[in-house]
Amino acid sequence: MATIRYSKGMSAYRTGMDQLMDEHGDLLAEGRIGLVCHPASMNRLFTHSAILLRERLGDRLTCLLGPEHGFYGYGAAGEKIGHDVHPEWRIPIYSLYGDVERALLEMAERVDVVVFDLQDMGVRCYTYVHTLRQILEAAQQHGLRVVVTDRAVPHAACVDGPMRDAAFESIIAPVATPLVYGMTPGETARWLCAGNGIDVPLEVIAARGYRRKAPHAEVWPSWSAPSPAIRSWECAMCFPVTVFTEALPQLDCRRKTNMAFRVLCAEWLNAPALAAALNARNVPGVLFAPYHDVEEPDAPGIQMRVTEPSRFRPVRTGVLLLYEIQQLHGPDRLWRDERTNTSWFDRLMGTDRVRLLLQDGESPDKIADAWKVESGAFMESRKQALLYGE
Repeated sequence: MATIRYSKGMSAYRTGMDQLMDEHGDLLAEGRIGLVCHPASMNRLFTHSAILLRERLGDRLTCLLGPEHGFYGYGAAGEKIGHDVHPEWRIPIYSLYGDVERALLEMAERVDVVVFDLQDMGVRCYTYVHTLRQILEAAQQHGLRVVVTDRAVPHAACVDGPMRDAAFESIIAPVATPLVYGMTPGETARWLCAGNGIDVPLEVIAARGYRRKAPHAEVWPSWSAPSPAIRSWECAMCFPVTVFTEALPQLDCRRKTNMAFRVLCAEWLNAPALAAALNARNVPGVLFAPYHDVEEPDAPGIQMRVTEPSRFRPVRTGVLLLYEIQQLHGPDRLWRDERTNTSWFDRLMGTDRVRLLLQDGESPDKIADAWKVESGAFMESRKQALLYGE
């Protein structure tokens, strides 16, 4: 049964970690504590959660656990991270993106309570929801308590994309949700425990002063990157649009630059025509323009600018983008290129239906309209987990 700890006030935004430290310290009064965190695990004053807990708990903070990219955030996408020891505190830093079985077993011997404090995005293929599920299941297995310190996510007000098919369950499709599922970590933990057979003592520390459709400046006065490529709020918003470039590497989303996921480039791309075709469709909440990279002038591209986040539907936009590229350059440019990895595309989407319909020339509107029908049961279950209003 999940317990929710709300704040005493509703003024400026404060993370769940702020609230845990200031109002709910009784949850840390006893026992050994482990912390799941990464470089973006900051409170409102940009103090890292590990430092906050170390100052409060001393030696009762017995281990740290890092997700994909690692506790220090240096790992590349998909890079396996080894275990480590904190250089000053001399406590283990376990990797949850490497030898996970060993990490969870050793963690269970060291802790009574696991505090989960990751900056997530509310996107299924972004692996932190997989990490959350791992922690909850390990806690159930070993009789541990879990405290989720909640925080805002870029896509909290949006549900978009296909439901995951059971046959495509994986580390990038660990939950039966649409690709963008519109829940914070605390809400996701509640949803997982309510409908996925997970029964743990769960405390969710709600963020204070948070609205789902709040302008991002209200909740991120300064962005802290949750992974190397998500360097800005704008990168986070566009991630579900262009993440498919992992499977279609002939399209470059400039992942290693400050424009990561916000642009799409290729030597053969007719960027002015593509931008014009997309803008002619009046895609909700986003505008497109040709993009010129001075360092790679031979690879024209398009750039996205999210103008109305509350109307923006990133997965629908991504499907439309692929459809219009097919209209301009033919489907073979995408699907018969020797670099294309259709299996990975399907795993990212959590289904093969999107790819097959695109290859058949189905309209993006019909593809996206089908999502509303198939996600009906999820939308009902999601309502019961939500903690914040619009």
